[in-house]
Amino acid sequence: MASLTIRKLDDAVKTYLRLRSAKNRRSVEEEVRVILRELIEGREEPLTPFAVPPATSSAPALQRTGAVPEASVTLIIGGGIAAYKSLDLIRRLKERRVEVRCVLTKAAQQFVTPLAVSALSHERVYTDLFDPQSEFDAGHIRLARDCDLVVVAPATADLMAKMANGHADDLASAVLLATNRKVLLAPAMNPLMWTNAATRRNVAQLQRDGVVLIGPNSGEMAEAGEAGTGRMSEAIEIAAAAERLLRPPVPKPLAGKRVLITAGPTHEPIDPVRYIANRSSGKQGFAIAAAAQAAGAEVILVSGPVDLGDPQGVTVKHVESARQMLEQVQAALPADIAIFAAAVADWRVANEGEQKLKKTAAGMPPLQLIENPDILATISKLTDKRPPLVIGFAAETEHLIDNAKSKLARKGCDWIVANDVSPATGVMGGDRNTVHLISRKNGGKDGEIAVDSWPVMTKEQVAIELVAHVARSVTDKSLEPAS
Repeated sequence: MASLTIRKLDDAVKTYLRLRSAKNRRSVEEEVRVILRELIEGREEPLTPFAVPPATSSAPALQRTGAVPEASVTLIIGGGIAAYKSLDLIRRLKERRVEVRCVLTKAAQQFVTPLAVSALSHERVYTDLFDPQSEFDAGHIRLARDCDLVVVAPATADLMAKMANGHADDLASAVLLATNRKVLLAPAMNPLMWTNAATRRNVAQLQRDGVVLIGPNSGEMAEAGEAGTGRMSEAIEIAAAAERLLRPPVPKPLAGKRVLITAGPTHEPIDPVRYIANRSSGKQGFAIAAAAQAAGAEVILVSGPVDLGDPQGVTVKHVESARQMLEQVQAALPADIAIFAAAVADWRVANEGEQKLKKTAAGMPPLQLIENPDILATISKLTDKRPPLVIGFAAETEHLIDNAKSKLARKGCDWIVANDVSPATGVMGGDRNTVHLISRKNGGKDGEIAVDSWPVMTKEQVAIELVAHVARSVTDKSLEPAS
């Protein structure tokens, strides 16, 4: 069985697990396995076989601020005058919703106290490799791996030398040797120590090992008359570097691209109170708009009447009828990509009533229908301002693939996203979708049609997958606009 990693337990549960595992002479991991097995077999032991002290975790502080930790850091504080900056670093990390557990070297305790560090981190501080309260279940291993990132600040020349050469004669170096997490070092030392050949060799080795460094900066040293490179980076700089490692920026494959999307139904008025419409909720188009915006695109969403909030960061144009939608679509050109997910009404009444139509003895008033403008075909067949990639949707209730292929040829677009909207599928107005991506092979040069059938997904998943296909296509030299 794979190893177990359990995070975000409060101190009461942690203490219970440690005490129970010590009593049974098992590791905490094996004890958790035993508990799970007992629960499955219905033979669980009482959860309080001995007294459990009250929780002393950071929960009270989190409740005060309303913040929820989104990442955790093991912060190793080395023995240098710059250790005082580590107190501000703890605060900066917690401002970024990062849980911090601290390890102090013996030398670090000459500059900052465990009490001060604990007061700021709201966590117990670890100082001793052979601490009987934590090492009965290999506490240094938990500190090394039960986190998302290990930060060393200040990273002294001595501590860096231990890291580079694999020493583990105290808690800090043992944690660094045992960790399988990314390590961020903030060096701090005298300029001559920083430029010493031994330190330069150690730094080079650490960088080859994948360790990330921030700083050191240049400036005056603590020693009188000393200046140069060796000052530890400021706490806000280290916190920002840690955040970049903890939450790397999301790739933006559509950065610099302008994406035009339509969504929802259209309402075609019969009279001031009645209209022709369909059951489209707009969820799929709105999900595509959100996914495109997350991929870095500038997104213009032209939406018919829907009961949805506007996606964040998206320019939304609200319309009612097909003619209004076409007008807004044309106004939004030029665009790099156009995705027409709206379920546009095919017809409207020829003569909209100025007053509410009434029942009469003569029966139902005649309603003459005329065809609405075909937005997808209009944009696909433009000779000027045609987007390089035009994608339509085919909502069908029968012969799905055949009808979608026919629509691809008839409309002149590049791709069709086909889905079955029969009542039994629950797609119209629902949260899930099953789609088939219909496209021309080799950019349409040989007339062959490719069909890529996707499994059942949420509409958000369909949107992400479609945007991923779009992002790949923008660098595909074989993709050409339909002629």
